[in-house]
Amino acid sequence: MSTPTFSPGLAGVTAGVTAISEVDADRNKLTYRGYDVHDLVEHTKFDEVAHLMLLGKLPTKAELDAFIARTAAQREVSPAVYELFRKFPADANCMDVLRAGVAIEALFDPDAHKDTPEAHLQKSLRLYAKIPTLVVNGYRILKGMEPVKPSPTLPHSENFWHMLAGGAPNEFFVTTVDATQILYAEHGFNASTFASRVTVSTLSDIYSGTVSAIGTLKGNLHGGANEAAMEMLLEIGEATKADAYIRDALAKKKKIMGFGHREYKHGDERAKIVKTFVVELSKRLNEPKWLEISNIVEGVMLKEKNLYPNLDFPVASSYYMMKLPVELYTPIFVMSRITGWCAHMMEQLANNRIIRPHNEYNGPKGLTVPPISARK
Repeated sequence: MSTPTFSPGLAGVTAGVTAISEVDADRNKLTYRGYDVHDLVEHTKFDEVAHLMLLGKLPTKAELDAFIARTAAQREVSPAVYELFRKFPADANCMDVLRAGVAIEALFDPDAHKDTPEAHLQKSLRLYAKIPTLVVNGYRILKGMEPVKPSPTLPHSENFWHMLAGGAPNEFFVTTVDATQILYAEHGFNASTFASRVTVSTLSDIYSGTVSAIGTLKGNLHGGANEAAMEMLLEIGEATKADAYIRDALAKKKKIMGFGHREYKHGDERAKIVKTFVVELSKRLNEPKWLEISNIVEGVMLKEKNLYPNLDFPVASSYYMMKLPVELYTPIFVMSRITGWCAHMMEQLANNRIIRPHNEYNGPKGLTVPPISARK
């Protein structure tokens, strides 16, 4: 029997097989079920990509209409969720609030513990429908506002803007959020997706897998990087300070959030796509500051560390220019990634084996237990 190979962080380890997405690191290319994300951003809306993730194919017009109608009708959440949200401290982390909301919703889902493919799909569709409601109304309640009703008819991104801002949404803002939702939807065996697969591999339920994934995505080395990147840009404040700020941070061995990616050594194509939206937002809003700061930061990071921005970096400034609350950046990520998580959990459950890797022990051996009076 061969000795298992140890790889810190499971770097380079193939932990499973999936038909959901492929990261081609050599060509910096990402595909969802065979479709290049460039084409998906250019030619589809996010509801179409959600259909692709959850139902395995791009929808026809009739299928898309039925999908939007089916999910939009399930956007309302239990009043018990809001009752609990009102008891949370005003400074609660929005990811913690969202995680709690998902856990409570599980208690009211009649299919929560049913273990059939149809039940798994139904739970996935409900989560896709309800998470934007939990995101927006969790935030509103923390800010002392009343929850608002989701639209029973609008598509995904339009409904999000309707709930968050009210009134008719800015069309380009909707397009921008839709593009980021497409690009955030799925990315192979990333930490949160793998956490969700590990959870359901024990034959736990999809809600539990989602709670595991939300807790994992919260970390700054994963989904929380978009919020951390914007906080850094705000701290820099002016383009004239950007170069010195980054060089000083690097000299102090600080991690610059939003740069580098284990899968992409020559740049994240998703970041390049979102950068085009940042440029356009800067022009339309006559707000060039964040683009100017970002360009300087990117230049220093490439020169000094040979690191390129990942998706989180341009998303941060694009969301800020659209006046999205910084504390919602990672929950908005969840609104998208829930489709990838659920696709992976359904795939795991369809051909399941519990995920239980080997570990290498590096602690002491051969110790004897001394009397309690002799212990130090």
